[in-house]
Amino acid sequence: MKSDLSKLGLDCKWQDLTEGMQIYGEGTSVKFKTGEWTSIKPELDNEKCIHCLMCIPVCPDSCITVIPGTHARGPLDYDHCKGCGICVKTCPTGALTMEGVK
Repeated sequence: MKSDLSKLGLDCKWQDLTEGMQIYGEGTSVKFKTGEWTSIKPELDNEKCIHCLMCIPVCPDSCITVIPGTHARGPLDYDHCKGCGICVKTCPTGALTMEGVK
């Protein structure tokens, strides 16, 4: 059965979706905004951040980036952040805190 990515939107009936446990296509994790369901998200205080980069390897969804060619932390990817808070627990300076989604 060939999967149709266009049927994975919110505007279709459940009967029109492809079967579970299937690979729907390449790059699907980038196409789906999986962070939309969370009610909390990490907020960064740039004044407290020392760019130690401890938060980057612990993020299970790779939502914290490094600016290419530097050792500086990049922006947070809220489109894919699930709000787990692991980065907040790891931050040694308290630069990351969990806040409610606005």
